[in-house]
Amino acid sequence: MGGLKKPTPPSNASSAAPTPRAASAAVRFHSFDLLATLVAVVHGNGAVLFANAALEDALGISRRAIVGSHFPDNFTEPSHLQNALQGAGGNEFAALRYDAWLKRLNHDPLPVHVIVTQTEKADEIIVELLPLEQQARQDREERLSEQAQANKELIRNLAHEIKNPLGGIRGAAQLLEMEMESRELIEYTQVIIHEADRLQTLVDRLLAPHRRPHLVGDVNIHEVCERVRSLILAEFPKGLKVVRDYDTSIPEFRGDREQLIQTVLNIAHNACQALVEQIAEGDACLTFYTRIARQTTFGKQRYRLALELHVIDNGPGVPDSIKDRIFYPLVSGREGGSGLGLTLAQTFVQQHHGLIECDSVPGRTDFKILIPLP
Repeated sequence: MGGLKKPTPPSNASSAAPTPRAASAAVRFHSFDLLATLVAVVHGNGAVLFANAALEDALGISRRAIVGSHFPDNFTEPSHLQNALQGAGGNEFAALRYDAWLKRLNHDPLPVHVIVTQTEKADEIIVELLPLEQQARQDREERLSEQAQANKELIRNLAHEIKNPLGGIRGAAQLLEMEMESRELIEYTQVIIHEADRLQTLVDRLLAPHRRPHLVGDVNIHEVCERVRSLILAEFPKGLKVVRDYDTSIPEFRGDREQLIQTVLNIAHNACQALVEQIAEGDACLTFYTRIARQTTFGKQRYRLALELHVIDNGPGVPDSIKDRIFYPLVSGREGGSGLGLTLAQTFVQQHHGLIECDSVPGRTDFKILIPLP
């Protein structure tokens, strides 16, 4: 792969003025610029009529240079696309799919899944390219989203089913206690009442994110991080170093400040719980890192700007046994943990149309939060 030649921009494309048909295509296909996938509209002979912004970014060539060029030349094996275009022009199929390598300026070729589709207009063919790495990530995000939705429905239904009989159990224990004279027997009813209250608290925590209204206002992410930092240092005043690496150019955005504080606090608090040994030795480190992500894709949408917030610790890492399940409810990596902190964090981030991911190896655990910016 490293020996493949890099593509060069067509020599005549950059200087050629857009044809009337190309100008018309730019208007008709403008909505393709909103897609995260790479899209080109080409003639049957392979000449590019329109290229969207994602394709422009991937090739590293300006749109003006792409339009009018011979699109199959952007692939390591041009003949495959040429044959596909001929088949589409001859109405041999409605859509054709295959895998290929897309050449890029100053980069190694990119593996893509190619979809060639006819349009309603003669001699216009849509070529859609799905980067295989991006496709795998989208599939993973979709699975996480579906799992989160299933978890939410399960939690709500289970919590309501538990809550009703739980009230009856507690009430019966209180009535029974009023009829008892033996102190030893009263201790048993107290155990029942205490455990019923503990379960009631757990149920309330399960239902909390679905009960509380989403209060939207202007949010400064660094104010959120500073609030969490002060809370964490108040609980762990010695042995923990908190590093702040902020991009102060990040603008305010509309969101629920309290939800985001709770999200970052849950992640940071989990990190500190995992850093107990390092804190005792005085070499624990927690890092808040913010940057602006440009032209990024998550949740099947492409965003011009997004907040990228990392909460990083130098702890032992997430156990392999729960790595794939850390956002599931009631899954915890430590003794006595409720397993709700990351579930709530995921719920709050998704309510901001964002994404939360975790990359963990021994010595470094990185929780990354992405939220669209205006």
